[in-house]
Amino acid sequence: MYKDFTRLRNIGISAHIDSGKTTLTERILFYTNRIHAVHEVKGKDGVGATMDSMDLERERGITIASAATHAEWAGHHLNIIDTPGHVDFTIEVERALRVLDGAVLVLCSVAGVQSQSLTVDRQMRRYNVPRIAFVNKCDRVGANPLRVKEQLREKLGHNPVLLQLPIGLEDKFAGIVDLIEMKARRFEGDSGELIVDGPIPEHMLEQAQAAREEMLDAVSMFSDELTEAILEERVTEDLIRSAIRKGTISLKLTPVLMGSAYKNKGIQKLLDAVVAFLPDPTEVVNKAVDLDHDEAQVIVETNIDRPTIALAFKLEDGRYGQLTYLRVYQGKLSRDEFITNTRTRKQHKVGRLVRMHSDKMEDIDEAGAGDIVAMFGIECNSGDTFTDGRLNVAMTSMHVPEPVISLSVKPVDQKSEVNMSKALRRFAREDPTFRVAIDEESSETIIRGMGELHLDVYVERMKREYNAIVETSAPEVAYREAITRRADFNYTHKKQTGGSGQYGRVAGYLEPCEEQQFEFVDEIVGGVIPRQFIPSCEKGFRSQLGKGRKLGYPVVNVRVVINDGAFHAVDSSDIAFQEAARGAWREAFDRAQPKILEPIMKVVVEGPSEFSGGILATMMQRRGMIVGSQEDGPLVRIEAEVPLAEMFGYATTLRSATQGKAEFTMEFSRYLPVPAAIAEELVKKAQEKQKALAGRK
Repeated sequence: MYKDFTRLRNIGISAHIDSGKTTLTERILFYTNRIHAVHEVKGKDGVGATMDSMDLERERGITIASAATHAEWAGHHLNIIDTPGHVDFTIEVERALRVLDGAVLVLCSVAGVQSQSLTVDRQMRRYNVPRIAFVNKCDRVGANPLRVKEQLREKLGHNPVLLQLPIGLEDKFAGIVDLIEMKARRFEGDSGELIVDGPIPEHMLEQAQAAREEMLDAVSMFSDELTEAILEERVTEDLIRSAIRKGTISLKLTPVLMGSAYKNKGIQKLLDAVVAFLPDPTEVVNKAVDLDHDEAQVIVETNIDRPTIALAFKLEDGRYGQLTYLRVYQGKLSRDEFITNTRTRKQHKVGRLVRMHSDKMEDIDEAGAGDIVAMFGIECNSGDTFTDGRLNVAMTSMHVPEPVISLSVKPVDQKSEVNMSKALRRFAREDPTFRVAIDEESSETIIRGMGELHLDVYVERMKREYNAIVETSAPEVAYREAITRRADFNYTHKKQTGGSGQYGRVAGYLEPCEEQQFEFVDEIVGGVIPRQFIPSCEKGFRSQLGKGRKLGYPVVNVRVVINDGAFHAVDSSDIAFQEAARGAWREAFDRAQPKILEPIMKVVVEGPSEFSGGILATMMQRRGMIVGSQEDGPLVRIEAEVPLAEMFGYATTLRSATQGKAEFTMEFSRYLPVPAAIAEELVKKAQEKQKALAGRK
């Protein structure tokens, strides 16, 4: 358990896909002696990077789930979380940033600030996470780290400050110039483990001095002491580092470092910067809500002597049961002690407490405030808060984006059906952006997620981890039927089969009703239908709403008015009037000229203004009606109403049209009639389906 919080750092490594996060983490583990050999993400040795522990990650060369590890550097303990870069796995970044104190934003020296860099930066701002920018891949053709620094200012609105300059670029990249110490650093040895300091190359001296002046000018804004020292020409390295740390933690400055993780250059200096500039747990304000006092905000102290508060931020189905990743915010956690889940009010005993190193674990007896650990065998949900029972608080929740794409999944056999339900239960509990539901109308199992790759990975995991083979298809659209005109009915139900028979007559009319889905109006006078049979009439009409007579879709927006009828003293009954109502519905519905309605969704797209034309085009191609559009600086927000039937696959289309820089949300708005051509197509499909069913019989 760490009692000196100043020597603890909780950091995440986040970036756009293929910026080199996992390669960078591999080098960090190597230089901190956590591993003794370096393996590549798509290496020929077939081992794969340490942090990509899932077979699927190694095959595809992408990070799917965030992985935690820990290391020691310069007398400091680092908890590190390597997060995915793909937009489909954005919840992994979201929950990691929720519990981290600082982050390294990795940027590609060639591509610069990319679409997912924008998303990750938005997430860091949401949780006020201070960050260091590391410009990776300086050895690549087209590398330009100084251009990337300007993009940080222009595209992300940062205040970037160069702490290093590259010595050479592309295949001539040899090392860095440290602008704080004014030394040239080269990384030699088989794996760049030997750092050789030397004088700055003469041809770079002028550039380095100008860059140092610029750096001092920017960082002196955060330290009066440094400003005085600059004027009196007694600047020290400690004063510079102290000012940079202050600016970084206040989120008003972003130190920019550079290197090449693949070529083993610049990583040790990045680790030095993490220790020097990113906050320890005591320098970050964490808040909880008091559940006993109207959710009043409470400041959480990083103090091992206070009552325990810990947040479960990630779940995994491990070999020994559920593995729950925890950030301890206050107090301490010990093995065999009892903790309380403040959501369920249940007590749990902490059985096994571990520190994670990718998919490997090291047993520990206790963990204190500020630490990130994991425990086994406790059933809970992602986002649950645990205390030692002395407090009834909950940590503020994380932002969970709404799923944007859905698929219908169907098991191929009985065995797959059992395994599929187990897999879906587990995945839905682990990942808040993965939703599972049964469609009441079609009885299909619908899975929803953040993108096609997201769902594709889960379908593949069902097959590999649970031996559940499923077929996927686009889910059925929930169409509706409605009538367009008034139609009268006068129906008598008579049945005589020895003994008491059945008799009931109802008369009235059906008419369209926009205000509500179904309205039953009783205008019976003079007791022509006894009062006790009026509810039976309503029940009979309601029973017909589930399946319309045109294509079998549920019926909406209809008003039924009964104003006449007849009964028999002996033969009238509840069943008789229900049957009379059903007969009246059948008689009048077809004459009321039914039409098909389709669900219309309210779609909101947000993205860079430069793509507004492309976004509008994607909407218009899908029968969308633009409701409004507004620009907010470099971003545009477009609202439209689009039929749900046209929205399948939209996530992929939007990403293609905007280089992956836009995102959208979708919610149900209302039902509107389908165009005649589409209605004909639906009728044709329904007839073909009926023929196919008749053929099977």
